[in-house]
Amino acid sequence: MEKLPGIKLFDMSGRAAVITGGSKGLGLAMAAGLASAGANVMLVSRNADEGAVAAKKIEEEYGTKAIAYGADVTSEAQMEAMAKAAQEAFGRIDVLINSAGINIRGPIDELSYDDFKQVMDINVNGTWLASRAVVPYMKKAKSGKIINLASTLGLVGLANRTPYTSSKGAVVQMTRALGLELASFNINVNAICPGPFLTEMNIPIADTEEAKKFIVGATALGRWGRLEEIQGAGLFLSSDAASYMVGSMVTVDAGWTAI
Repeated sequence: MEKLPGIKLFDMSGRAAVITGGSKGLGLAMAAGLASAGANVMLVSRNADEGAVAAKKIEEEYGTKAIAYGADVTSEAQMEAMAKAAQEAFGRIDVLINSAGINIRGPIDELSYDDFKQVMDINVNGTWLASRAVVPYMKKAKSGKIINLASTLGLVGLANRTPYTSSKGAVVQMTRALGLELASFNINVNAICPGPFLTEMNIPIADTEEAKKFIVGATALGRWGRLEEIQGAGLFLSSDAASYMVGSMVTVDAGWTAI
């Protein structure tokens, strides 16, 4: 009988992960989760100092290699340089987590076109550029995992969120298309669709009546998600356990999309 693989499916020892938006929020939480499983990580952020502090903390806590890299995901040249730097630092790129993102809220007639373009540029273009930058290295290795941060708002609607929902809907479709495109190269592309996590992005609305009614009130657990509660999905999709998944949306939303 063939030996059962068991828990080693989740062992990330010796592997390297690049996490955009990795200096805080869900990106940092997932980076820490991967480091706790043995992965070396690159934290990509426009705030290089913030990234350096986060990387040092990961190294001290988990003993794996963690480096900070200052870059803007909307810059084609900077994403190409990021991928090259990760390959040179680790000798491989096993995982890319596209976590960089922003949310600008408001009724459509109170938002500017620049507001809309800014959200699309970071959430959609940034995801595409970072993915394109690492794909040649993953193709050469004939292996890789790309995990996009979509959202439950890429699956369902919410008023006063046209920039964000549009961007995350695009990420959902990008994930499906890229998953089909890269599957033959043994590169798995999937997405996590988080529900209402209490990140820096959501702190400004945490105590509003809208949040209580339409966000917290819409979850089966009746609360915001804790940052560490995203780690399991991030580790799963980054590991060998997700080798048969292509173009999947993994919801981590306390039942929001099930209600």
